[in-house]
Amino acid sequence: MQREDPARRSAIMRAVKSRDTAPERAVRALLRGVAPHYRLHRKDIPGNPDVAYVGRKLAIFVHGCFWHGHDCARGARMPKANADYWRAKIGRNRARDAVHKEKLAALGWRALVVWECELKDRAALEQKLRAFLADVERA
Repeated sequence: MQREDPARRSAIMRAVKSRDTAPERAVRALLRGVAPHYRLHRKDIPGNPDVAYVGRKLAIFVHGCFWHGHDCARGARMPKANADYWRAKIGRNRARDAVHKEKLAALGWRALVVWECELKDRAALEQKLRAFLADVERA
């Protein structure tokens, strides 16, 4: 395997988007059929959720398995190059996610995390989204 020079690696990492990613767009496409009228990337809500139902106090985060340290095959795979950096980076991401979830709960919000790997089974994901949105209507 050929290693990129640091400048090229930096350019590659800068190109990784944090919003409007393919997994996020896929979740939004499912939500349009289930419960439209959501808001995107609200900066006034802790954690800046990818999808927010403000009136219902619901936040949905679409997490990449690698970036947020999911326990699936993709998330558990650690890069061999600069492993200490990545371990610390992913640990900070997980800690930040936990803090945001606590802040949301303190404000009376409910949060759902959709993992990138869950997009493989669209029917199950749609059912999970419907259940999350229906729980609030029953409460």
